[in-house]
Amino acid sequence: MFSGWEWIVILFIVLLVFGVGRIGKLGEELGAGIRAFRKGLSGEDEPKDEEKKA
Repeated sequence: MFSGWEWIVILFIVLLVFGVGRIGKLGEELGAGIRAFRKGLSGEDEPKDEEKKA
């Protein structure tokens, strides 16, 4: 597989291509997607009993 120096070079190239701001935004969007997925699995999107009666 890759050694430590190879990972550093790959990370440096990715930073040059995408930029720090773009990578931060991608991480933020990934986190929001994971939170939405977990929220959907827990069933929090289902309407409550009070909302069903209205």
